[in-house]
Amino acid sequence: MGYLGVYDRTIFYSPTSKYCVISVKTSDRSVPQEARSAYRHRDHLIRFVAVGYGLPLTDKVSMILDGDWQNGKHGYQLQVKSCEEIVPQTKDGIQGYLSSHLIKGVGEKTAALIVERFGADSLNVLENEPERLLEIKGITREKLDGIVNSCEQSRSLRDLMILLSPFNVTPVTAAKIYEYFGAKSVEILQNDPYELCRISGFGFKRVDAIVLKGDCKPNAPMRIHGAIFAALDTQKNDNGHLFLSGEKLLHTASKLLNEKLPEPQINVSKEEIDAVLKQMILKGEVVSSDGRIYQTKCFVQEDETACKIAKMLSEKTKDSDVRTALASVRDTLGITLSQKQTEAVYMAFRSKLSIITGGPGTGKTTVLRAVIKVFEYLYPKGKILLAAPTGRASRRMAESTRRKDASTLHSLLGLVGDSEFIPKGGKTAPLEADLIIIDESSMVDMWLADRFFSRIDPKTLVVLVGDADQLQSVGAGDVFRELINCGNIPVTRLGEIFRQKKDSLIAYNAQSINAGQSALTYGEDFRFMKCTTQQEAASVICDVFCDRVSKYGIDRVQILSPFRSEGEAAVDNLNIVLREMVNPVRDDMPDLKVGGKYFRCNDKVMQTKNSTAASNGDIGFIQDIRTNDKGDIEVVISFGEDRTVKYGMEDMANVELAYATTVHKAMGSEYDVVILPIIRSHAIMLKRTLIYTAITRAKRKVILIGQKGMLIMAIGRNDTGVRNTALGERINNYLKVQSLHKSELKQAS
Repeated sequence: MGYLGVYDRTIFYSPTSKYCVISVKTSDRSVPQEARSAYRHRDHLIRFVAVGYGLPLTDKVSMILDGDWQNGKHGYQLQVKSCEEIVPQTKDGIQGYLSSHLIKGVGEKTAALIVERFGADSLNVLENEPERLLEIKGITREKLDGIVNSCEQSRSLRDLMILLSPFNVTPVTAAKIYEYFGAKSVEILQNDPYELCRISGFGFKRVDAIVLKGDCKPNAPMRIHGAIFAALDTQKNDNGHLFLSGEKLLHTASKLLNEKLPEPQINVSKEEIDAVLKQMILKGEVVSSDGRIYQTKCFVQEDETACKIAKMLSEKTKDSDVRTALASVRDTLGITLSQKQTEAVYMAFRSKLSIITGGPGTGKTTVLRAVIKVFEYLYPKGKILLAAPTGRASRRMAESTRRKDASTLHSLLGLVGDSEFIPKGGKTAPLEADLIIIDESSMVDMWLADRFFSRIDPKTLVVLVGDADQLQSVGAGDVFRELINCGNIPVTRLGEIFRQKKDSLIAYNAQSINAGQSALTYGEDFRFMKCTTQQEAASVICDVFCDRVSKYGIDRVQILSPFRSEGEAAVDNLNIVLREMVNPVRDDMPDLKVGGKYFRCNDKVMQTKNSTAASNGDIGFIQDIRTNDKGDIEVVISFGEDRTVKYGMEDMANVELAYATTVHKAMGSEYDVVILPIIRSHAIMLKRTLIYTAITRAKRKVILIGQKGMLIMAIGRNDTGVRNTALGERINNYLKVQSLHKSELKQAS
């Protein structure tokens, strides 16, 4: 049953995805009482909220909306599955429909010109004879293509929404599916709904439960195909594995396929799974290499990166007088380098690729400054590029090296977002640089490494800097450790602590933790406060946070919690409680709800995904929440250093409160004070690398809150975590092939 109504007003609209939340007015008394607006209107019509994709934002047309009523944080809303427009066959009706934001490139002026030219036949022309729109002045071939593509996309998305209705898919998710599969989305999913497993958020179990209700047999090849892909994808996303062994893959896929089947006699056998896997290998849908099964894209990323690095290592560097340059630089900077630091500087000029690794206080920054100055001495006209995986890390790099041109890796490579999708116009040409230095390299995953090394010019020197003892990259792979351990890349390990400031205990305790030693040294800058329960820990954390904020400022104090959403001492709860303590609601303070999130002016917030305006991990403060000249809600966030960004409602989906954050989110960042709960409730996450990563985010003070027994347990858990990746092995294999080839050429000559 559908509801006949008319557009009333826009609550939210995204011009990018066409996702909208609107108020609809209707005389239909079957609208549930709890869904009706409480406000009375002169027209005596009922108002309700509808959520959907591409709904007409004009009262010039009527619409029949079909969908499901859902009760959420914003009350009862109609989640629209299908919308049928009833367009009056009058000039006003057609013009109102055309100018309702449904068709990209057709605004009020263009709509008026179309109706003036074609009258009541305008919709027929648009649908069946779009070429005739070129008769209208101002509509170029390029603009026509945009209009036609927009119409096709709208039709495809509506068909897609109908097809996906059993999966309870939101319009935003439907738009993601369309972006992934394009115009053939409906055709692909009609033939094989398990293709949905390729999209984030569609686990195999969700899709399988719905498909099995139809006539799909448990051992259908498309079902087995979906399980194999899901097994590889889940292991990549959850555990960072680039591949699975053939036996492990068969076992994992078998578990997925048979877990919910009611009768053992209909179980899918490993022989049936193996048969489908072999077909997938033959078709190139997955890659088998030495008994390892990869998703094709993962294999290509690993293999191409290994090949590129092997070629770099085979390239000869220029002969240069580093000794004289370094002597001059020592005098200029007024620094003294240890033997290891000196070796690191020399190595940067002896190999096309070299690595510097070490913990806090071991002098990595001093080495970087020396490398940069030596390079400038040797090559005054040479170009240097500095980058890091996050915005905060890149700005810290700029500050420590005293160069303002450090950027994020995404910005350097022309990438938008954190996904493996490379946008149109994404850069592919070699980076124009003679020296590239990448800091916080332990954060670089396999996908980003592939993007980076594919852009390296043969003449370029590359220096990777980082701490190999930190947490592994969030994305799949273990690039930094693989490069260090392969044995063919020059590596300088800095172990001697040089930092002699008040925060020296942090560096010494970090070394002890790395060595598995739980007998730490406590003092003013490294404290432990005992608590037994999560509730008690949360209370102490809040008190300590407020006390330290009063001394250092709210931007320099950070709570890092192992858990995001479980319990009082987890990130989500701490953010809510702390915000009420440091930024309570006021009558004169603008606020905003975005989905389940609530923001106020002056809130401390974090950007959670890379964008053109801000980087993943950037922390700032909401300066203003206002309505702009176009009537759209606008949030102004200051990220410091005179860097202010304006956010629309859609952009705020990638922003969250940041009084507390996870340890993983803090990678690449540095704060004056770090507060870390270590309690029994978080035991599953408490491991050596997490503790080490958290405390090395602090420059001045570390305050641990919880139970020392849990700290001792965590330090004893050596969890570097073996990920299935063969990057180092592939580099060495390529180097052997190159060596054999050179040997053969030498013999032949």
